[in-house]
Order: sequence, then structure tokens, then C-alpha cells
Amino acid sequence: MDINKIKSLRDSTGLSFNEIKEALTKAGGDEIKAKEMLHNLGVKMAAKKSSREVKEGVVESYIHNTRKVGSMVEVMCETDFVARNVEFQKLAKELSMHIAAMKPGNLEELLAQSFIKDQDITIQDLLNQNIAKLGENIQIGRFEVFSL
Repeated sequence: MDINKIKSLRDSTGLSFNEIKEALTKAGGDEIKAKEMLHNLGVKMAAKKSSREVKEGVVESYIHNTRKVGSMVEVMCETDFVARNVEFQKLAKELSMHIAAMKPGNLEELLAQSFIKDQDITIQDLLNQNIAKLGENIQIGRFEVFSL
């Protein structure tokens, strides 16, 4: 098993070593096929958790260095334990930056947009990855863009 492939997939998906190893084995060592399998696993995990109530979370903001545009977003999760997690807070910050840059009109449009830091995935894919990584339902609540 190629440790570099495992490390690469771990960095991009955040999933466990065993899940990645299993996907690589099933894909015959093909990293692209394994990544697709892991993506599908993340979607399945997100679907399972989607009915869980989200009653915790964070409100995150971003102000561009020009101070002419900013955003605020509510990112919800199930427990305060996850809300305090560094990875969850990083997700909230990246979402606030994305919203300031792309200015989506509504949640549906936001979820369908390509993520500005990785054009190969959508915001929905980013959420699914974090749901799989953190083990809780994660949803985007309200958001607003402010610009001059």
C-alpha cells in the first residue's frame, strides 16, 4: 500500500486510515477511483445524519482586506463539542470567505457553487466531507454579504 496515496487521500477527505485503505484496495490502488469511492461514502454518511437536529454551532464573519466587502454565516452542528472543534471552526471561516467572494443569493445557490479553494468540489461536497470527518450533521443557517 502506497503511504503517499493514503496521506494524500487523508489530507483531502479527512476520513480514517481504515476507510481510505479499504477504498484503495477496492480501487486496485487507483487514487482517483478511491477518491470517488470516499466521496460517495461521505455522501452516504451525510444522508444518514441529515435528519439529526442541529442546535449548536458558530457564527463566523469575514472582512476582506479592502474593508469593502464582508460576510457573516451561521454554521450549525449537533453538539458544542464539535462547535469548538478546530476543523469545524476552519470550515465556518472558509464558508464565510467563500460567501464574501461568491455572493450567493440563497442557500440552494450556495450549496451548488464550486468551492473557491478547490474547484473540483461544491460547497455541498465540502459539507459532506466535514460531516464524515466530524461525525455530526452540519448545516448552513443564515448568511449575509455586506459590500460597499
